[in-house]
Amino acid sequence: MRILLASSASHVPPRGGSTRSNLAWLDALTSRGHDCRIVGGALTAGTAERQAELRRETEDQDAGRTIPEILAVADPVKRAAALKEQIRDFQPDWVLVSSEDIGQALLRAAHETAAGRVVYLAHTPQFYPFGPASWSSDRDGTESVANCAAIIAIGHHTADYVAMHLGRRAEVIHPPIYGPGPFPQYGSGERITMINPCAVKGISIFLRLARNFPEHPFAVLPGWGTTAADRRALEALANITVLRYCRRIDEVLAGTRVLLMPSLWFEGFGLIVVEAMLRGIPVVASDAGGLVEAKLGTRFVIAVRPIAKYDAVFDDQGLPRPVVPEQNLVLWVEALKQLLGDRAIYEGESAAAREAATQFVSALRPSQLEEFLLKLQPARPAALKPDPLSGLSPERRALLLQRLRSRPAK
Repeated sequence: MRILLASSASHVPPRGGSTRSNLAWLDALTSRGHDCRIVGGALTAGTAERQAELRRETEDQDAGRTIPEILAVADPVKRAAALKEQIRDFQPDWVLVSSEDIGQALLRAAHETAAGRVVYLAHTPQFYPFGPASWSSDRDGTESVANCAAIIAIGHHTADYVAMHLGRRAEVIHPPIYGPGPFPQYGSGERITMINPCAVKGISIFLRLARNFPEHPFAVLPGWGTTAADRRALEALANITVLRYCRRIDEVLAGTRVLLMPSLWFEGFGLIVVEAMLRGIPVVASDAGGLVEAKLGTRFVIAVRPIAKYDAVFDDQGLPRPVVPEQNLVLWVEALKQLLGDRAIYEGESAAAREAATQFVSALRPSQLEEFLLKLQPARPAALKPDPLSGLSPERRALLLQRLRSRPAK
């Protein structure tokens, strides 16, 4: 097969779970003899230090994996045009459009040039053009998603969300991102770590916990959401270390005692949760969206007041600024006290996390996406189904969403 993947996110270097997942899928397809290409976004570097950082990340990306041909285009208009040109030149069997697609420009371009051969990769609910988590609901964009030959979700929670708010079934295919193992046993580190500290990921909770445990070392690995203001707040606390970009996640996890995932927005899944648990590292996570599923039934899932509103301004990462609700810190403090102060509780949770994650990963098949695409038939455009919740009040919608979030992982 010839596979063309499109996304507004940068894949050179990759940033975040969606791009890492996309590369893992294409890596698996390429290793099995399929021809793959990517049309993606491009990161910009405003300072010499930033340029050096991006250069280092890009060089590290080439180590240890097969990288498909990648066309990185910064300008959104030119990116959509480049996608059309690639479709005409490459003649792909399938065009995979990742949900990181501002305004569904790439999705529309794919439908115009490869009608019936478009598959939607449903990673990030905030980028969907439908549902209560969407940053920008759009009926035309929703119809573009609905008319895809298939929708692929990386977890059951996300698939349920798509079914509820789009009225279409999504195929659950988890990306082969974890590697074959065996996975090292960690937990002897000292740090309490957070990945991608920013407002939507719960940096407000992380900072308060660092202040409550001044005798313990904390650490962060900045990511796509980390703003200059976030960095200043982190650097202001003596017990927080800001880590540099690393090639392998083990470089971060090896020194981690507990991973914090205090996310406040609707998460699609939570890949880093499983990565940490595979290595015996207990994870304290919020109940935001797919994080509950990613915890695989283990302890220390804490309820939060999720972000429900965004200001009409953008931060220095180009993301809308969220209105962050006040959070109750009591259960977070208690969770850390138990894991840091009671060796039996820590070892029990470490063993349970490692066992659950090992069972989950052992059941994954790297060939699942290939098998699905080989059987998939091109689609015929269909009329958009009405929103099954269109008659419900905002309060009733919120209640149904809360019940969906509380469902156990399948």
